[in-house]
Formats: sequence, C-alpha cells, structure tokens
Amino acid sequence: MNIQNNAIPMAAPIMSERRVSLIGAMLVAVGPVSMALYTPAMPQIVEAFGSTEAAVKMTLSLYFAGFAVSQLFCGPLSDGFGRKPVTFAFMGIYALASLLAVLAPSVEVLIAARFLQGFGAAVGVAVARAVVRDLFTHEQSARIMNLMGIILAVGPALSPTIGGLTMELAGWHAIFLIMLAAGFIIVLVVQFWMRETVNRDLSRISPRGLTRAYGTLLKSPYFLTSSVVIAGSVGALYTQATVLPFILMGRVGLSPSEFGVGMLMQSGMFFVGALTVRFLMRRVSAYRLVPVGLGFIALGSVLLAYLLNAAPPSFLSVMAPVGFYAFGISFVIPAMMTASLAPFPRIAGAAAALAGFMQMGGGLVGGSIAALIGEPVFAMSVVVPSMGAMAVMAWLLWRRLPEPAQASVVPVMPS
Repeated sequence: MNIQNNAIPMAAPIMSERRVSLIGAMLVAVGPVSMALYTPAMPQIVEAFGSTEAAVKMTLSLYFAGFAVSQLFCGPLSDGFGRKPVTFAFMGIYALASLLAVLAPSVEVLIAARFLQGFGAAVGVAVARAVVRDLFTHEQSARIMNLMGIILAVGPALSPTIGGLTMELAGWHAIFLIMLAAGFIIVLVVQFWMRETVNRDLSRISPRGLTRAYGTLLKSPYFLTSSVVIAGSVGALYTQATVLPFILMGRVGLSPSEFGVGMLMQSGMFFVGALTVRFLMRRVSAYRLVPVGLGFIALGSVLLAYLLNAAPPSFLSVMAPVGFYAFGISFVIPAMMTASLAPFPRIAGAAAALAGFMQMGGGLVGGSIAALIGEPVFAMSVVVPSMGAMAVMAWLLWRRLPEPAQASVVPVMPS
C-alpha cells in the first residue's frame, strides 16, 4: 500500500504507557459515560415531554448513530490534521450539543442534541486507539487496552448512580450540565497533557487516500473478523442500555437511584474481569484469554435466553447473566482490539475509526431491533444472545486466518 508512515520521529517527545493509558481511558470513557449518565432519566423524560417510550429510546439509538457515523470522519481526519486538533473540534461539537440538550424544548430537539453528542464524543474512541497504535503494538498495546478498560469501567459503573442521584436532586437537565463540564475538562487535559503523535499530512484525507485506506481495511478478513468479535461483544452492552432501564425500572420496579446502583453489577463484573486479565497477562498471552472471555459471553447469552423466557424478570435473572457477559468482554477487548489495529500502523486513525464504527454499529443495530420488537424483556432475551453468538462465530473464523505482515513501528521512549 503506497501510504507513507506519518508517525512522529522518535526524537520528538513520546508518551509513556501509563500516560497513554490514562489519557486514552478518559477519551474513550466520554462516550459510554454520556450514555450511562442519561439512562436513569429516560422514564422521567417520557413524562416530561408527554412522549412515548419508543421516542425516548430514539435518543439512545440516534446517539449510537452519531457515534458510529462520526468515527468514519474523525479517525481519518486525525491521520491528516493530527490527533489533538481533531479532538478539540469534535469535543467542541459535544459541548455545544450538551448545552442544546439542557435547553431542549421538545423530545425532537433532544433527539437531535443526542445525535450531535454522539457525533462529537466519537472522537475519543478513534483518537485514543489510534494514539495507542501510533506508539505501541502486540503485548504492550494489549496491556494499555487492558488498563484503559480498568479505568474505563469505573466511569460507566458510577455513571448510572450519579445520573440517578443527580436527577432526583436537581432534575434531568442537570445531567447534561455534567456532560458539558466533562467536555471542557477533556479539552484541557488534551491541551496540556497529551502529546501529538502524528505529523500533519493532508494527503491522508484526500478522496484517493481515504478510499485506499478504507479499501485496504475492508479487504482484510483479519481486520473484519477481529472487529466483528468486538462489535458482537461490546455492541451488546450498548444494546442493553436501550432496554435495561425499561426492564429494571418498568418491570422489576427499581427507582432511578436503585437502577443506578444495580448497574454496578454490570460494570463491576467488567472491572473484576479486567483486573483478572491484567494479572493473567503476566504469564499468558492476551490472545489465549479470548476464548475464556467468549465462554463467559456464551454463558451469559444462554442464561438470558432461558431465564427471561422462563419466568417474569427479577433483578438477579436479568443482571446475573449481564454480569457474566460483561466479565467475558473484559477478556476479549485487549487482544481483539490490538489485532484489529496491529497490521495498519500507517492508517491507525482509519483502522480505529472503522473498528469503532462496527462496534457502535452493532449497538445501533441491536438497539434498533430491540426498539422495533417493542417488548423489552423479549427483545433482551433474543437480541443480546444473538450478538454473543455472532462474536463467537467471528472469532472461530479469525483464529484460522494467518496474521498479516506488520510494518515496522516507531520505537517508543517513555516520557
């Protein structure tokens, strides 16, 4: 492929693994946190606007759509303009959208604001993963992805609780004020703590450059199958976000604050799994842990399909399988995310963007199907297990593929 490497020469300041992990976790977290903060308010927003559950669910579905579509732009743009300028631009969109959500006079405006929020927040995923690939690969990359996952688990774990308490104390508008503040904090962190990792090269965002980059990725079975593993596993979490509020609050009877605390089972299991993976990676390759994670995903899928159809839902019949699923995801992410990016150091932004698009696209498709089904318990019992099965099948195909030749990586010097 005739695309030159635009990584900054090793003489320039380079960030350490720890710094990349911390900044990357903050960037990646803004999307899931913005989703999780909001979920406890969904039933109240139905009443506030005199709307319907289906309309309010669209605020999540369109958030996913903005998040997924945006990555196709912000990833390649960061290859051409640099990681930092693109982060500033898209986080500006996120902040303005948060303000629009605060002032929304109708559910239609809120839906538009959530789409723009997702569009802006997507830069975090694309840039964070691209920065990791700019500087690291293989087991180093897997360690960073794992540490990012550990830190990332804390934000979404606490977000439903914070969102539920915030709503009860100050109303649902205050939730979007928290998001607005988060946008400004991220801009400051990127400005003063993050180093630029690529040189400006506008040829990368020319029509020919973009076509060549995405063509290379779409022709790679190795990239596609590893990305589908991520899409089926992580995408299921985003699908669950569209139905869990209506199951746990509408059917099980939890209050918004109880729902927030209850969601700690999901994020807590992911956190425990990520810590377990970090311990195991001292002795075992991250790639050998993937089938273990997929086993837990399969277990969670089977339990969801059975328990939700065998009896009326209870907290444990819903969240215990969800916890197994989340535990398994933490075993899958480090290796499979590294695998999707490793062969493409010269187009890391585009690779991270397309992988992220497929991941969020999985959540968008799953959430949309769940919304079309309408009945949240039945939708949960069908859609999430189907996504787990898709992840397992994609991995069975991926493991049979030879690893593509990898280009040389710029040496890393810790800061």
